Amino acid sequence: MAKRSATDNPGFTGVGERLFVLLQYGLPQHTLSNAMHWLTRRRLPWLLPWVIRVYARLFRVDLAEAAEPSPSAYPTFNAFFTRALRPGMRLMPEAADAIACPVDGRVSEVGAIRAEQLLQAKGQRYRLDSLLGGDASLAGRFRDGRFATVYLSPRDYHRIHMPVSGELVRTIQVPGRLFSVNPTTVAGVPGLFARNERVVCLFETAAGPMALVLVGAIFVGSIETVWAGKMTPPRIKTITVTEAGPEPIRLARGDELGRFNMGSTVILLFGADAVAWTSSLRPGAQVRVGGSIGQTEAPATARA
Repeated sequence: MAKRSATDNPGFTGVGERLFVLLQYGLPQHTLSNAMHWLTRRRLPWLLPWVIRVYARLFRVDLAEAAEPSPSAYPTFNAFFTRALRPGMRLMPEAADAIACPVDGRVSEVGAIRAEQLLQAKGQRYRLDSLLGGDASLAGRFRDGRFATVYLSPRDYHRIHMPVSGELVRTIQVPGRLFSVNPTTVAGVPGLFARNERVVCLFETAAGPMALVLVGAIFVGSIETVWAGKMTPPRIKTITVTEAGPEPIRLARGDELGRFNMGSTVILLFGADAVAWTSSLRPGAQVRVGGSIGQTEAPATARA
């Protein structure tokens, strides 16, 4: 696919938007993100409760949903950002074949994977194999499948949960840039999700292969999974593939899979003829963990 610049996108026309995106190309993205990682883990009891109150007011964070609603309960800003919810705040669907939304956020794009390409934004597509770290064989398992991309804003709950039950197959860490993943930057940076640092979590499920791609972004100090703990930082230089060990890791629908330390994006992938999205799952829709976003349709082929 030929390289394109932000100015090539017909859906991206504002001068201010162009400048905002172009500025990011020159920023020391990893240095800034490492600094944020350090800062959000400082213990500042004399200042932190005030910072959390201001942040919650600015971004309209509903602290009443949190297991700990008091700003004074958090030892660091990162502890607040990755806060747990009170029991019962996010319930799973009743139907056994329902796919549960893995995160709170806003749907960026959703649809079919065509010619092994996914829609990023109006006028922007990117390659599935690039998203998955250049693994053509793995990309083939999702050919003609379905995808959903969900953006987590600063106000959202930042833990990631399983959409369906599954067994971990492998984890792929892919190094890359750390562009912002807000809508303006997504519209202006070609192939952003296949350029940014990311962690690909591959599972085998009753509906066949499922992947959750956890996309890093500027100021995302860390990406964690429940089986490996903190995966970034340190920032890696080459693609790292970790196969599942002899002890299987099985997660049920609704179980916590991982978390972002600061906001980012999750891309959910299923294979061909495996799932059908609900009509309400469309760009711009607000979604919450546990909400039904589709149904599994038919068993996929056995693992290749």
